Amino acid sequence: MVAYDHFISRAMIDKLAWIRLEDGAILTARSRHRDAYYIPGGKREPGELDQEALLREIKEELSVDLIPETVRLVGQFEAQAHDKPAGTLVRMRCYAADYCGELAPAAEIEEMAWLTYADRANVSAVAQLIFDALHQAGLLR
Repeated sequence: MVAYDHFISRAMIDKLAWIRLEDGAILTARSRHRDAYYIPGGKREPGELDQEALLREIKEELSVDLIPETVRLVGQFEAQAHDKPAGTLVRMRCYAADYCGELAPAAEIEEMAWLTYADRANVSAVAQLIFDALHQAGLLR
């Protein structure tokens, strides 16, 4: 007999994220009516490249401009998507970059917070993997 879940199609949410570290803390955001913090970023629009989408999403969410020539890949992480049915995964491609402007919540963002590894329980599953990697690298206190 073949296991039932063999036939279940696994959904994948493909997202981009901006890793911003300062003084051993990482910038996170919380959307309205959400209980968990996440790494700022979002999804590509049709035809957008990673960098284009990341610059657009961060401008929309946090009111700052990422400096294109400083954008660099940090890594890719995959985990169960927060508040989605079991088996729905999120793949997060993470980039670091410098920015200009003043950070301020915009669009659906209700709150920004600088979190440390001690706050790991307050973030989504994929963000927990990112916290783990940054902490192990000595970048997140």
